[in-house]
This record gives sequence, structure tokens and C-alpha cells, in this order.
Amino acid sequence: MKTNFALKATALALAGAGLAFGGYWLGIQKHDSKAPTPTASSAEAGDKIDPKTGRRVLYWHDPMVPGHKFDKPGKSPFMDMQLVPVYADEGSADGGVKINPSLQQNLGIRFATVRREETRDSFEMVGTTQFDESIAEVVQSRVTGYIDRLYARAPMQRIKRGEPVASLFVPDWIAPQEEYLALKRGGNNDLAAAARQRMRVMSIPDGLIAQADRTGQAQKHMTLTSPVTGVITELAVRDGAMVSPGMTVAKVAGLNKVWLVAEVPEVLANSVRTGMAVGATFSGDPNRKYTGKVREILPGVSTSTRTVQARLELDNRDGSLTPGMLMRVRLGAEKPVSRLLVPTESVITTGKRSVVLVAGENNSIQPVVVTTGRDMGDDTEILSGLTEGQKVVASGQFLIDSEANLRSVLPKFAGEEAKPAAQPGAGPVYRGVGTVEKVAPEALTLSHKPIPELKWGNMTMDFNKPRPDAFAEIKPGQDIEFSFRETKEGYVLESVMPVGGARK
Repeated sequence: MKTNFALKATALALAGAGLAFGGYWLGIQKHDSKAPTPTASSAEAGDKIDPKTGRRVLYWHDPMVPGHKFDKPGKSPFMDMQLVPVYADEGSADGGVKINPSLQQNLGIRFATVRREETRDSFEMVGTTQFDESIAEVVQSRVTGYIDRLYARAPMQRIKRGEPVASLFVPDWIAPQEEYLALKRGGNNDLAAAARQRMRVMSIPDGLIAQADRTGQAQKHMTLTSPVTGVITELAVRDGAMVSPGMTVAKVAGLNKVWLVAEVPEVLANSVRTGMAVGATFSGDPNRKYTGKVREILPGVSTSTRTVQARLELDNRDGSLTPGMLMRVRLGAEKPVSRLLVPTESVITTGKRSVVLVAGENNSIQPVVVTTGRDMGDDTEILSGLTEGQKVVASGQFLIDSEANLRSVLPKFAGEEAKPAAQPGAGPVYRGVGTVEKVAPEALTLSHKPIPELKWGNMTMDFNKPRPDAFAEIKPGQDIEFSFRETKEGYVLESVMPVGGARK
């Protein structure tokens, strides 16, 4: 009896254990059947690697609201669509852009290396040529006489050294010469020598005395010649005019050297020194270059132009320069200075800052705000922002700007907080076509066709009105063309025009 009872108790215990294990097993199976299996999305969320492409994902976003970033894939909280991944090889998290080598070649992008060189300070300015008054010569009469022939007919006439300027008739020279010739013919050598000395005191040239000895006749005319090769700048007499001792008949300016008077900005006046090397070019012949030096700095500052005049001296032995020419001048400092240089064409000046596009790893290009110094010919001095050896974009910057929205990332590199892209009236204008589904005081519900710029497909969505009374004549069911901008409040319509009708 007791044995049967024990057997029954054991059987009941085993049955209970079996039921408990079965319930536990069923519970596990049920729980496992409800638990989500690992999906590609969870893998993406864990290590942000897209298993379909193997590309690393930076973040996910809604193309219709690109300002919001998400760490995980899923459905957009704004629209009935899936979030779109932004891959690391499409751009960098700090706003740069990647351009593959083939695109670089198609865009004609060239790179230059930031280099350090010993350069001299140079200043570019404009000046005009003038006669060198320091080498000007005058043609004067030492006796009283009359101009019986004038060879130089007008001022600014070119003349060579030794060419005649004027012929003088000197009556006072006739008697002394006749006396000298008579004494010489009489054989009185002592008195003839005294008469010869008296003629020299009267400023009769030795050449005329020698000619009188040779011909035996008194010489009545004296020819005045040019002492230098140049231009007659002054001509004070005419044919038949009387001249007196010390009177200037003509003034001749030489052209072996010319002055170049350059206008130096007041702020650079202390940087220009006497003796600095000068290089000048004439706009009429840029290939011909002239060299010289700074002769002196003229005192005084022009009140109208706020410039100081520097008198430069140029070599003009070939005679190609004449007064009044407008020339571009470059002055070079005496001592060189070490500077960091980049090609001038690589610097993008926005008005408020200067930007250089720097080449990084894996074909990436980053904008860097720099502080610029002096322009050194085709190069620009960089005071801050770059280091020696970096590669910068030397051409094609604006094509790169078209590939990447450069302006949206510039504030980050200027130490400023980037402004949101959705500023009222500040974003780009997008255009589309569609059908009006509903008209409300605050918005229009539109079923529009794809908008490629925003990667939108066909969808129905609300567009805000700029004001409640806007587009009052638009009715449901109309086919329209519209334009809109992205703002903080969403997408705001700018214009709505029925297809085939006038703008409303």
C-alpha cells in the first residue's frame, strides 16, 4: 500500500517537472519568435557601415529637411519616407569636399605648394617721364651780335651734339681781326702776338682766328652749336634778333637719362629710400624694361591724392623714352625678408575674409581662412592660416565651389558658428510643378512631381504661404508651377502660377 503511494507521488512529481520544462521551452520559443532578428539597419546603427556598399556612413538625414542629422536609419519624422545615408566618401564631417582624380582633371584643377622664400619688399606705382634737368645744357652768346641764320626752327626739335643752332654776325670782331692781319703781313710779330691776345680777350674763338690766319680775311660770323645730343626745350630768338653777352639762345636737354616722377602713397612714403633699385615698363611696349634708381624724395604731400613724389632716374641710352610717358614702376627694398608665399590666383577674397582651398588626404579639399600680406608679383604673402609644404588649389576654385556649397562651411573656418541653412529668404530657390489639392489660410497642399535638386520624388505635402492673403485666386484642382525656399518654419512658397496663366 505504501509502495503504491510512493510510486504515485513520484509520477506526479515527474509530470509536474515535465510540464514546467515544457512551459519554459514554449516560452523561450515564443519569445525568440517575437524578438527581431539582426538586420542590416542594426548593423548600420552599430558600426555605421552600409552592408550593401561597404561604405562608411556619417549620418542619416531627410533630404527634405537636410539640417537635421540622425545617428540611426529609419523613417523620417517629417515625411513619409526613409532617411537617406550620407557617406564618408561623399564629404567630410567638417565641411570639406572630395573630388575624384578624373573630376579634378575635367575641371582643370591645378595645385601649388606653399613655399617660403627670401623676397624683397616691392611697391608698384605709376609715374610720368620728364627731362633730366641735371644734364641740360644752354647755348649762350658771349658777345653782342645779330642772328643772321637760325638753324633750330622750333622748341622740342631733336638735335645732335655739334649740330648748328644759330649763326651770329658780330661787327665788333671785324676791326681787331683786320688789325691783327695787317700787323702779321707787316712782319711785326710782337705787335701781331699782342693783337692776337686781344682778340682772345674779346671772346673771338681760336677756330675763327686760325681760319683768319689761313684765309687772310676777317671772319664776320660765328656758329653756335649744340653741346649735347638731345631736344631743344627752349628757343628764345628768331632770325635777325640782337643778342647780348650772357643771353641764352637755346636750351638743350639730354636724353641719355630721364627722370620718372612717381606718386608714392603716403602710407608707404617711409618705406621708399634713396638709392633703391627701380624697374619700369611702358604700357606701349610691356616687353621692354628699364632700370634705374631712386634719386630723391621730393618734400611735401599732395592734399588731393595723399601721395609723395619720388624722383627716379632711368637709363635711356637707346633714346626710346621721351617726356610725358606713363609708366608702371616697381621699387625693390635693399634687404630681403623671409616670407610664406602662395600664388595670388589661389586666394579667394570674399570681401570680409580671404580663403585658400587646401588639398588633404584621399583627394579631399578643405577651405582655410588666411591672413594675407603684400603682393609679391604673381605671389601673395600669407601671414597666418597655412604652413610651408601644404598643397593649395591654384585654379578651378569656383568650379569646386559649384561642387560643394563652400559658403555654408566658411564660417566654421573663420571661428564662427555656422549659420543655419534655413534662413528666411537666404536659401536657394527651388522650382516645381504639380496640382493643388487643398487651399488653407496658412498653406497650400500640393501634389508635385519630382524635384531633382532636393532628391524628391512624387509626393503630396504642405507648403506654407508667405502671408494669409497670398495666392488668393489659386483653387483646388489647378495645375500650377511654383517656386519656394527652405526656412526655419519649413518650405515657404514664393510664387504660384497656373500652367498657361499669369502669376498670381
